Amino acid sequence: MRFQVPQFIDVEDKIFGPFTFKQFIYLAGGAGISFILYKALPLFFAILFISPILVLTLALAFYKINKKPFVAILESAFRYTLQKKLYIWKKEEKKIKKKTQAPHTDPLIVVPRLSDSKLKDIAWSLDVHESIYSGQEEEQQKRARQIKSSI
Repeated sequence: MRFQVPQFIDVEDKIFGPFTFKQFIYLAGGAGISFILYKALPLFFAILFISPILVLTLALAFYKINKKPFVAILESAFRYTLQKKLYIWKKEEKKIKKKTQAPHTDPLIVVPRLSDSKLKDIAWSLDVHESIYSGQEEEQQKRARQIKSSI
C-alpha cells in the first residue's frame, strides 16, 4: 500500500484570508485594545498608548528572529529575567613570585638526553644492539642502593 507523506508540516494553514489563526488573534486583540483606548482616552494620550501596542501586535503577528516567532523570543526573555541566575566564575588575582635561587638538582634524577632526532638515536641503538637508556637505569639503581644502605 502506498500512503501520501505530508509535506510542508512546518507551514501553518491560512484560515482567515492571508493570516493564520495565531496572526488573526494577535491582530484582532491589538485592534480591540487600540479601539478601547481610542474611545476611552483623549486623542493625544490614546496615540501615545496605541503606538507601542500596535508595534507589539505587528511584531507578535509577523516578526521572526532566526526562524522563530517573536512570541517565543519574548517568552524566553521573560523567563530569563524572572528566573534565578547562577554565577560561577570568580576572578582571582595571581601573585607574581620572583625566583631568587637556581633550581636545586637532585643527583638521583636522571634526565634523558635530548638530541636533534630521537629516530636517529633509536636507529643507532638498533644497529649497536643495545638500549640507549640501559646504562642510565643501572646507574640509577646503584645510587638508590647506596642511599638505602647509608640509611
